[in-house]
Amino acid sequence: MTRIPVNPELLTWARERAGLDTLALAGRFPKLGEWEAGERQPTLRQLEDFARAVHVAVGYLFLPAPPDEPLPIPDFRTLADRNLSRPSSSLLDTLYLCQQRQDWFRDYARVHALPTLDFIGTASVQDSPQEVAEAMRQTLAHNMAEQQQSPTWTAALHQLIGKAEDAGVLVMASGVVGSNSHRKLDVEEFRGFALADDLAPLVFINGADSKAAQMFTLAHELAHLWLGESGISDPEAGRLAEAGIERWCNAVAAEFLMPLALLRQDYQGGMSVADEIQRLARSFKVSTLVALRRLFDAGFIDEPTLWRHYREELARIRRLDREGSGGGDFYHTLGARTGKRFARAVLASTLEGQTLFQDAFRMLGVRKTATLYEAARELGVML
Repeated sequence: MTRIPVNPELLTWARERAGLDTLALAGRFPKLGEWEAGERQPTLRQLEDFARAVHVAVGYLFLPAPPDEPLPIPDFRTLADRNLSRPSSSLLDTLYLCQQRQDWFRDYARVHALPTLDFIGTASVQDSPQEVAEAMRQTLAHNMAEQQQSPTWTAALHQLIGKAEDAGVLVMASGVVGSNSHRKLDVEEFRGFALADDLAPLVFINGADSKAAQMFTLAHELAHLWLGESGISDPEAGRLAEAGIERWCNAVAAEFLMPLALLRQDYQGGMSVADEIQRLARSFKVSTLVALRRLFDAGFIDEPTLWRHYREELARIRRLDREGSGGGDFYHTLGARTGKRFARAVLASTLEGQTLFQDAFRMLGVRKTATLYEAARELGVML
């Protein structure tokens, strides 16, 4: 049986890139530790199986050294105490897939003479977050009363996504890579990203996060589009981001979802901080961390109180199970994963013969023609 000489460093790189340790792969590759130590070498069949397991093209494993894989868009993440220099394969593959979808929709928009979106790039970090948040509400026809009257955080999120898509933004939310339920996205690595473009602006939300947190991420990434700045983010309400774009986008998102003027009208000073942020979170359909931060912004609590409750609330949230995005009706999740605006365009173009079925399968994450036709019916593209 022929053994393949492979640089052991490449095997370690591929495994770590996939976010896996040797123990996780021990059942399928019991000799992996010896391969990585250079003590043994795999066969070609074993190497191909390993490449599939770590989601890397087998050709990469024949390179002389691990390749440099920089993020294709600016990195605005501010997570402390974590090594962010090497993006995971799940993050990279999600970014590449969304860029492919954006490229397709840009061409589709040109062919169908869709208008450019005049709000992209209209703001700057020198602008008042209050004024930009109001401009966003006007453009999206977003009514605060509707947001507060939503019965659940999920309903409020779906409503905001719908308004963003009506305004021309492609919004995609998923907790997995493409449609692969075995490749889950890590919310600790990123919460979302924006791909700015005046024909096909795109926002991706990590659906592994809670619905309340996804609301803030969506508003934050929309602020990136108003700046005309692509980038990957980890917006966490309450925490002070580094000065610059991320802090400004956080401020815009907070004002967009929870205007200080309305907070001051709604504030009940007789309640404890813990009870008040729970009440406000339910009222505005935001996270308790957003509510806590806004109490500080409004001057109702001081900074030591903010950080004491912030640490307590963050610990409580981390003990809870996040509301992941898995499960549910396939055609409903398809509309969320790819965005209804994008999915309907691809389905219509495919049924009209302008897009190949194989390209539609790849972009939508479906495998069968019958599934594609059923998706077209469920999303109202055909009767």
